[in-house]
Amino acid sequence: MDIQNERRRLLDAEGGDEDPTGLMSEQEAYLSKVKNGNLYLATFASVLGPLSFGFVLGYSSPAIPELSRIADPRLRLDDDQASWFGSIVTIGAAAGGLLGGWMVGKIGRKLSLMFCSLPFVFGFTIIIAAQNVWMLYIGRLLTGLASGVTSLVVPLYISEMAHERVRGTLGSCVQLMVVLGIMGVYLAGLFLDWRWLAICSSIPPTLLMVCMCFMPETPRFLLSQGKRREAEEALRFLRGPDAPVEWECARIEEACDEQGSSFHMSDLKDPGVYKPLIIGVMLMIFQQMTGINAIMFYAETIFEQAHFKESDLASVIVGTIQVVFTAVAALIMDKAGRKILLIISGVAMSISTAAFGVYFYLTPKPSITLQNSLLLDVQTSAGLEPHQDLAWLALVSMAVFITGFAIGWGPIPWLVMSEIFPAKVRGVASAACVLTNWSMAFIITKNFQDMMSLLTSAGTFWLFASMCFVNVIFTIAFIPETKGKTLEQIEAGFRGTAGP
Repeated sequence: MDIQNERRRLLDAEGGDEDPTGLMSEQEAYLSKVKNGNLYLATFASVLGPLSFGFVLGYSSPAIPELSRIADPRLRLDDDQASWFGSIVTIGAAAGGLLGGWMVGKIGRKLSLMFCSLPFVFGFTIIIAAQNVWMLYIGRLLTGLASGVTSLVVPLYISEMAHERVRGTLGSCVQLMVVLGIMGVYLAGLFLDWRWLAICSSIPPTLLMVCMCFMPETPRFLLSQGKRREAEEALRFLRGPDAPVEWECARIEEACDEQGSSFHMSDLKDPGVYKPLIIGVMLMIFQQMTGINAIMFYAETIFEQAHFKESDLASVIVGTIQVVFTAVAALIMDKAGRKILLIISGVAMSISTAAFGVYFYLTPKPSITLQNSLLLDVQTSAGLEPHQDLAWLALVSMAVFITGFAIGWGPIPWLVMSEIFPAKVRGVASAACVLTNWSMAFIITKNFQDMMSLLTSAGTFWLFASMCFVNVIFTIAFIPETKGKTLEQIEAGFRGTAGP
């Protein structure tokens, strides 16, 4: 009670008589004084990381056709080498998730983000200077490593900086910048060769390092290290001069004191740890099992079968759909809530992948030549021309699927991952989620051909449809709504106690 009285006193001391009725809650009184300008600035600086990550994912799509035809035999890629050029990124990213989980606990969120720009730049530099295929692999592996660190650190950095009114919107900007990066590299690939494309791709991580020099460490990490004064300065920067930041500091400190500061294996028995960990890992498994990579795998062929001859432009159209609807999701995230968007997304993807299965069942089986494996990294050739009457079904299914993925299962697993873990296990638990995500991405992209042979095209997509249906049930049954709650309140909900 003494702590609550002290926090109320801190609010009253700076609040004047703005709430004469006394009906405004502590939280509302505090947020009414917050200014978000610097918070948006810090978010913009940090999401240069996901933008770089998007450039890495999209880079192989325009680069592989060029490297498959290049005159220099030392750099020319065959089908198998092209496949590794695309998928080796996921191996680096899985390792980057583990490295990022260790770094955020040891050196903090800000420095982890600054250091991850180095393998981005070094990786693209090695690609630019490549003299053989192995240099291309090493460059892709390094950029993948940086992508893994980024996919862990940036959601944590934003969720620990942002307050509950805007955390959903700002957290969704991570996925928005990834798809913007993918579309940006598709567009640049229309005009630049693979080396100039690598030069352009090294610009965002360079800007990331420079901009992050001027941004603060997260207040929660500083308080976990016992640096109260630095935490207050960081909050003053993020919340503006009028907000009584001592109140927010007291609230975060109270939660830190309750749960302790370091992670031990015995903590896995705590429902406040194992429940969110299971949810986080399952979210990542379900995200990859939606079939997003399979849909992207077929995107180019589907456009060709619909007599859409400009396949490069088709890639840009797919990228544009992703950007537009990920932006829509970001705008409505804090109004609609995470759970309802996941359910709508899962239903849309289940219906569209089932329709894809019908499309493949009713059309002759195409012969597929694997060129690459992540996102739009595959060139395919149809052995038999399908019924043109059904091309509309494939186009509509693809549009519905990409729209559904963009509003829910694209951005929300990463957002929820950054919200649900207690501070003391945030690094370790997030690393487990990132490792799961990228490992699943690698397994699915490398084994997709075998799935198609074993289950047929129609069977594979019906499997994805059933997984989308299961993830809807999982969402309804197990995923809590985090909209409008502080990180401390979310943690308390898993422990079954009242949040601060």
